Amino acid sequence: MAVAKMKWKECPGWGRKTLVMGILNATPDSFSGDGLISAHATVERALAAARAQCEAGADILDVGGESTRPGADTVDAATEKARILPLITEIRAAIPDILISADTYRADVAEAALDAGADIVNDVWALRADPDMAPMLAERNAAVVLMHNRSRPNDILSDGRLGTEYVGADYAHVIEDVSRALIQCVEEALDAGIDRGRIAVDPGIGFGKTVTQNLALLGHLRRLKSHVGLPVLIGPSRKSFVGRVLDTPVEDRLEGTAAAVASSVMNGADIVRVHDVREMARVVRMIDAVKSAPADGKESPE
Repeated sequence: MAVAKMKWKECPGWGRKTLVMGILNATPDSFSGDGLISAHATVERALAAARAQCEAGADILDVGGESTRPGADTVDAATEKARILPLITEIRAAIPDILISADTYRADVAEAALDAGADIVNDVWALRADPDMAPMLAERNAAVVLMHNRSRPNDILSDGRLGTEYVGADYAHVIEDVSRALIQCVEEALDAGIDRGRIAVDPGIGFGKTVTQNLALLGHLRRLKSHVGLPVLIGPSRKSFVGRVLDTPVEDRLEGTAAAVASSVMNGADIVRVHDVREMARVVRMIDAVKSAPADGKESPE
């Protein structure tokens, strides 16, 4: 299997091809039930999942060792490293050309992940959880995703059938407020010495937003992107807002996720972070084709 590895600065001629980021949860307690680490799971099983995602169309593999689902237990850095580092090492050896993202907010975990072969750090707290993260990334010239997050760990809504979700924060105008917050995060990253060409942003679907606020972020994503001026990652996969709209439990959100992905790509998303890689890669290819079709309907010359 040949996977052409793209450098972050070159990805992907931003705006021409939407990247698919496959989720690899090296945890026992993922909200979607797809955690790859348990008493019966091994690194070999996780590596098989990584290979399958690459074959299904993933451009990036996002490896996480601590669940961010509402109500999840926090883990210490040693546990997080034990979960993700063997997997990152094995993926890098087995699939040398794939881009690997480490989903962590801890600088020491992120640095160890980079040493193991990761290319990107996906920080759900946008460098603010660990003061050592920004200078480390600047020194390593690593790529980073900065996510907007106003979730509060103990402020959770629970539904036995639809699962849990973070309570939405109070926004005067969700697009403008999230845009301003992301711009501030980007400025802090630049002040720390991180190259602007190594940064993408994520509006944080599901992290301290109501259903309507999540839908607004998807529907008006192009406005947010124009404010921030950087590539945008969207992670709607199997999230609770999909379940609330369609009244479906987490295992029955494929079509809702596909609609959210299609809307995101149509509105300018550069990366979509998903569980169901094969299906969502097809959605992305189709929407990219629609977006690239000329208004006159004429075929491009070969």
